[in-house]
Amino acid sequence: MRAFAYLRADGADPAARDGSVAGTRFLAGGTTMLDLMKCGVERPARMVDIGHLDGLDGIEVDAGTVRIGALARMSRVADHPDIRRAAPALAESLSQAASPQVRNMATVAGNVLQRTRCAYFRDASGNARCNKRLPGSGCAAIDGIHRNHAILGTSDACIATYPGDLAVALVAFDATVRIEGPRARTVRVEDFLRMPGDRPDIEHDLVPGELVTAIEVPVSVPLRRSRYLKVRDRASYEFAAASAAVGVELSPDGGTIWEARVALGGVATRPWRARAVEAALRGQPFDEAVIRRASALAVAGARPLAQNAHKTILAPRVVARALLDMEARP
Repeated sequence: MRAFAYLRADGADPAARDGSVAGTRFLAGGTTMLDLMKCGVERPARMVDIGHLDGLDGIEVDAGTVRIGALARMSRVADHPDIRRAAPALAESLSQAASPQVRNMATVAGNVLQRTRCAYFRDASGNARCNKRLPGSGCAAIDGIHRNHAILGTSDACIATYPGDLAVALVAFDATVRIEGPRARTVRVEDFLRMPGDRPDIEHDLVPGELVTAIEVPVSVPLRRSRYLKVRDRASYEFAAASAAVGVELSPDGGTIWEARVALGGVATRPWRARAVEAALRGQPFDEAVIRRASALAVAGARPLAQNAHKTILAPRVVARALLDMEARP
């Protein structure tokens, strides 16, 4: 690991200013950053510690908004009774992520900003072909091992899968991130996390001198009646082969879908909002055949390769299974 200078921030504004210096990274929970430093992907000259800052770890839920401070620990958010009541998909996405030890340390903003688990990206010493790590060098995964890589949102420059769970649920329910810096601004999570295009090394909308301070989710009926389903190769401490965050609003008799929210994880280069599925469900009877037909639209436009084509079958099944589980929810 490269030697670096350590700075302990005494406020969000000073931290943002310190973060504007070239070669600087923020340190919060450290579960992603230190891992990347150990494998040589991240080599910061300076680390600004923000993990102790007051006022950035709050959790507030009122009639209109779920507000989660950027430094709130994953485990605390997952176990919070108001989150479990108002936003079960958020709680479930967090409780199924990583391990208990990691969830006790990792922050929600760090979780959203985590980087891909593509083995070629993380092999800094043995693989020179990764456009996400070395722009212009190529993508070794396209003609290499890509069973766990993306089928949606890919480009000729990168097929790396976005690895997180929480952001999938955030995208499904129109969440935003609050950003402080030279100018305060709010950005939808769906826009904040970028698709690779021809610059896969640019993964999000932050620029030097900016800091995520909070995540906000508008409270809605589909959010209150939601779930997160994650299918993976093993039962714990594993990234999704495919996942779905879903929510529905049903007619009073439960027979008609008035509103639906669907987003996919594990199959795309960023959390993937399945608006075609949502549109196909609105106004339709809550019926298994209807749901399975609509769920097939989740992978419209997919670009599978030889080893990950199974995701075109798996992802719609995960969406359908998650939606059908809504029938059993109050």
